[in-house]
Amino acid sequence: MKKMLAVVAVVLLALGGFAAPAAGASGKKGVSANPYSGAATALKDVGAKWFYTWAPDPQGIAVPAGTEFVPMIWGKDSVTQDQLDRAKANGRTLLGFNEPDLAGQASMPVETALDLWPRLQSTGLRLGAPAVAYGGDVAGGWLDRFMSGAAARGYRVDFIPLHWYGGDFSSAASGQLQSYLQKVHDRYHLPIWLTEYALIDFSGSTPRYPSSAQQVDFVQRSTAMLEGQSYVERYAWFSLSTSTTGLYSGTTPNASGVAYRAV
Repeated sequence: MKKMLAVVAVVLLALGGFAAPAAGASGKKGVSANPYSGAATALKDVGAKWFYTWAPDPQGIAVPAGTEFVPMIWGKDSVTQDQLDRAKANGRTLLGFNEPDLAGQASMPVETALDLWPRLQSTGLRLGAPAVAYGGDVAGGWLDRFMSGAAARGYRVDFIPLHWYGGDFSSAASGQLQSYLQKVHDRYHLPIWLTEYALIDFSGSTPRYPSSAQQVDFVQRSTAMLEGQSYVERYAWFSLSTSTTGLYSGTTPNASGVAYRAV
């Protein structure tokens, strides 16, 4: 099965018109991962240099040699001494709140996030801003107000995590992603971590997904683009598994997994 998928990926790559990056070449490449049987094997197989679990610890996933775990403080109820201590024990870098601008996620007012921020700073870990679901480049948006408030209060933010889901399944998608990242970088002049991304169209009443070939093409084009942007420190596909855009079924990669493994 792996051999067949690899052949498919090579053919699709050729159709895409650009060369595959060397296997294992990227120090930026990561993945988000929910715990499941075989997750550690898949992490090692895909060659992820880092991963996170939306939690302050690996959630039972055995961390493969050569792979870094990055903890997260997910929302306001996660700001406890226990979770902060677990984050310090499990990583060198801390991801801030997850989609605080979105109902059903960490949903919180900017002022609440700012009031809690010194607790995250107290870990002494390198610290990423809250990862907004959208609008990171918008003047007066959630992230803009947070960054302005953090600057006014003298708080530390070391880099900007972002999420991006593209509803255009054509070859233009990677350029649209690049434009968004560039605008955010130009606004805040901080390194960018793209901590969730894939092609999913959320514009309708239910999500719409690309074909396997379209997702593979986007994996190839987007990773080539991300590797070439000096201000992008890291990126993580959504996700390792257990999602429609996942890369693996258990320990077996699908076509997108084969393409992502090649980065």
